[in-house]
Amino acid sequence: MSSPVIDITDLSKYYGKTRGIENINLRIDEGEIFGFIGPNGAGKSTTIRILMNLIFPTGGSARIMGMDVIRDTKKIKMQVGYIPSDASAYSSMSVHEFLSYCIRFYEVHNGEQRISELSELFELDLNRQITDLSLGNRKKVSIIQSLLHSPKLLILDEPTTGLDPLMQSVFFELLRSENKKGMTIFFSSHILGEVQMFCKRVAIIKGGKIIKIEDIDNLRKKQLKKVSVEFRDHMITESFGIQSVENVIAGPGNTLSFMYSGNINELINFMSGKKIINLMIEEPSLDEIFLHYYKN
Repeated sequence: MSSPVIDITDLSKYYGKTRGIENINLRIDEGEIFGFIGPNGAGKSTTIRILMNLIFPTGGSARIMGMDVIRDTKKIKMQVGYIPSDASAYSSMSVHEFLSYCIRFYEVHNGEQRISELSELFELDLNRQITDLSLGNRKKVSIIQSLLHSPKLLILDEPTTGLDPLMQSVFFELLRSENKKGMTIFFSSHILGEVQMFCKRVAIIKGGKIIKIEDIDNLRKKQLKKVSVEFRDHMITESFGIQSVENVIAGPGNTLSFMYSGNINELINFMSGKKIINLMIEEPSLDEIFLHYYKN
C-alpha cells in the first residue's frame, strides 16, 4: 500500500487559550481530489498554514509525501503548489517579473513557455503591475504561480475568491486535466457547491475539529434543501404532512419555510396538489447542513 500524500496525526494549534484546530487526523492518497469544507473560522486555513510551514503546530504531526512539514519544508515546497486565500504577491513587480522569478526559484526548464500558456488560458496581461491588478487578476497570478512547476500536490485555500464564473470554469477544467496527469489536489472551501462538483471525498471541519469524513456522493444524497412556499390559502404547519420535512416555520402571509432532505420529485408531486403563488428551493448554508446532519 502506497504512502499517503498528506498524513495528519492528532494535529492541534492553539493561539494562547483560543483553539485553532484540535486533534485533526486526515489521510489523503495519491491522485485524490479531496475537499476540506467548513464555515469561515472553522480551522481550514490554520490546517493548511501548518502544512505549508507558515505557522507551527501546538501538538501532533503532519507529513507530506512522507516528509515532515517542519523538518523537510524546503523539499516539500519544491513539489507542492499552494494558492492562499489572500492571493498576495510582490506588488512592486510586473506579472511577468514575478512569474519569471518563480520559475527561477523552482528551476522550471520550460518556464517561459509555461507562463505563456497559463497566462493565455486565464487571459492575464503579463505586462501589468501586480499593484494595479483587481482581486480576480491577482488570484489568477496566484493560480499560475502555483502550477508553474507542475507540482505533485496542489493545496488550494478558497481558490475561486475573486474569479468570475467564466474563469472559475476554466480553472476547474485545468484542475481536472492536471489531476488526470496524476496531481493530488487538496481543495479547501466554504462553498459547498464547489466541493460537491469537484471533489470525490471530503472532510467537514467545524470549531477546529473534523466532524465527518465522507464520500461526496453520500454527502450529496443526504444534503438538505431549504424550501420556502407561499400558498394562496392559509395552511397551518401541523397539517403540512410529508416525510423528510423538518423545522417548518410560518412566515408572513401564507408562507411556510422548512428544511427538506428527501427526493425532490416527491416534494414537487406533493406541491402540485396545492394552490401555490411562489416556490423557492435553494441550498442551505453549511451551518444549516451541519445542524441537521450532525444534530444526533
